[in-house]
Amino acid sequence: MGRQGGAPIRAAAVRAPAVRAAADPGTHPFNPLGPPESPLSYPFPSVRGMTAPIPRDIPDLPALPGMPALLPSPVPARAVVAPVRRPLAAVFRLLTALAALTGVAVHLVLGSPLRVLGYFTVQSSILLALIMLLSARRAWTARHPLRSALTGAVLLYAVISGLVYHLLLADAATPFTMIDTAAATPTAWHTVAHHLLHTAVPAAVVADWLFLTAPGQLHLRQAPGWLLYPLIYLLVSFARGELLLPGTPGRYLYPFLDVEAHGYKGVLGNALLLGLSFYALAVLLVALDHARPNPVRHRSKTGFRLQPPVG
Repeated sequence: MGRQGGAPIRAAAVRAPAVRAAADPGTHPFNPLGPPESPLSYPFPSVRGMTAPIPRDIPDLPALPGMPALLPSPVPARAVVAPVRRPLAAVFRLLTALAALTGVAVHLVLGSPLRVLGYFTVQSSILLALIMLLSARRAWTARHPLRSALTGAVLLYAVISGLVYHLLLADAATPFTMIDTAAATPTAWHTVAHHLLHTAVPAAVVADWLFLTAPGQLHLRQAPGWLLYPLIYLLVSFARGELLLPGTPGRYLYPFLDVEAHGYKGVLGNALLLGLSFYALAVLLVALDHARPNPVRHRSKTGFRLQPPVG
């Protein structure tokens, strides 16, 4: 009977710690360090009072090395700012194209068409007239301008035509002059056509570039592509001279490309000097295009001054 009576005593002794823990708020059967924070608390020590207050002004984290702060936007500027109608630019370019076509037409009427069409000035003037007509239409209808690779090319060719004519061909003191003192005096129509293609049209193209076109459109990477046409013209001139018989009038249209007079070595030397000069001129045009101010500005209704794409 002692064993039977002793069993309840031992069971009560086992339950006594749990009863005392429930009665004592400072202990817990699973957390001897203190009572739980809430019924959902986990059986580990409380962190109350251990967290620091969050500051109001958190300093910016330094940028990661090697990563740009702002990635370049893939959206072009022409998709953000819509072009506007520019009737003045359209009319000016139309007149420039008509002047170039008039000069070409006068030369075709007064001379041999096959020979006239072989001149660099005539070919570049026809290309210039086409580009100016397309550009005038886009300016009149408020469309995006032509690519700067095209407009920069015709600008360079027009400047080349004017400079080569006035510095080399029209100067009697140079060895490459085309002024024949023994020949008959040119007619007034010849004079008008020469000044149209070599003076008026190049000046008009430069004025359009300076005053009617937004700056920063030309790029140095475009310069080698602009020189492809003069290079092709040189090769065609050599081929044309080989196909024509020696002594044929107009076998070589320009004195500095005359193989009969200077030989291939001298002509290639002249072509190299002219090519380097043309490239330097292209670089100068690109530099001036990025340095000159913007002559065309459009103020929107929001009060901000915007720069629409023009060309």
